[in-house]
Amino acid sequence: MITREEIANVLDQPVYDGDGNKIGDAKHVFFDDMTGRPEWVSVKTGMFGSTESFVPIRDAALVQDHLEVPYGKDQVKGAPSVDVDAGGHLSETEEHRLYDYYGINWDSVLSEAERTDDDRFAAGPGTAGAAGAAGAAGLAGTRGEAGGKDLPGTAGAGGTAGTAGGMTGRQDAMEREAMRGDQAMTRSEEQMHIGVERHESGRARLRKYVVTEEVQQTVPVTHEEVRVVREPITDANRDKALAGPEISEAEHEVTLHAERPVVETETVPVERVRMTTEELTENETVRGQVRKERIEAETESFTEDEMRQGDKRRGRE
Repeated sequence: MITREEIANVLDQPVYDGDGNKIGDAKHVFFDDMTGRPEWVSVKTGMFGSTESFVPIRDAALVQDHLEVPYGKDQVKGAPSVDVDAGGHLSETEEHRLYDYYGINWDSVLSEAERTDDDRFAAGPGTAGAAGAAGAAGLAGTRGEAGGKDLPGTAGAGGTAGTAGGMTGRQDAMEREAMRGDQAMTRSEEQMHIGVERHESGRARLRKYVVTEEVQQTVPVTHEEVRVVREPITDANRDKALAGPEISEAEHEVTLHAERPVVETETVPVERVRMTTEELTENETVRGQVRKERIEAETESFTEDEMRQGDKRRGRE
C-alpha cells in the first residue's frame, strides 16, 4: 500500500501493470475522506496523455522509479470516465462505479473505512495528534497540491494532547486559519499538443520477368540454279569437242549450293533500374476538444432585517 509519505514520489511517475507494460503517468492522488489514506490515482493515458483513467491505489506498490498496479493496461485504459467536482471530490456514485468496474466489493470498502475511523478515535491522545497532521495534508489537498480529496482536517483538533503526527492540534488550527485567508482560486485549462507518428502506408517492389516477342528481319540469301549453255564448235574448242568417242553415252554432274538464314541470340545489358523514395509534405488539419475553466463572481445581498439579526447574534456571542 502506498503511504502518504510516498505520494511525492508517485506523482508524475510512470505507471506499469503487473506484466511490465507502461500504462501512463500518475497525475493526481485522491484521499479517502473517512480514513485519510490514498485511495485513487489518476493516470494519463493515450497519445500525448489525452485520457485520464482512475486506478485503485490500495494494492499498488512503488517499485524503484515507477508505480506498479495489479491491473492490466487494457483494463485501466477502459475504466469508466468519472467527474470530479469543483472541490476536487469524487461523488459516492462515481466511486461506486469505479469499485464495481475493478471488482472491489463496495460493502468491504465501507467496513474498512468504519474500522479505520473507529481505531483512530480509540487509539488515545498520541494517535489524535497524528490525525492533526493528516488534517493539514487535507488542506493541502483542497489547494490542489496533492491533486485529490481533502482529508478530515477537523480531526486534527483532537490532537492537542499528542505530537506523534509531527504537529499539534493548535498548529493545525493555525494552518487552517491561514488557508481561510487565501481568497484566490486557480483557473486551469487544457492545451492541445499535436505531434506526428510514422507508420507503414504501403510497399513498392521491383520485379523482373521474361517476355518473348517476335522479331522480324529481312536478310538476303543466295542459291545456285542450273543453266544449260550451248556453245558452237569453233577453232578454239574443236580439240576438246573431238577428244571423246564419236557416238557414246555420258553423264556430267554439278553440285548446287544455296544459303539459308541461321538465327542465334546473344544476351547484352541495356539498362539498370532501381527505386528511390522521396518525402512529400502536405498540410493536414487536426481538430480536438480542450476544456477550460471559467471563474465568475457571485454576490448575495442581505436585507436590513437580516443584517440586524446578524448583528444581534454576534452581540450575544
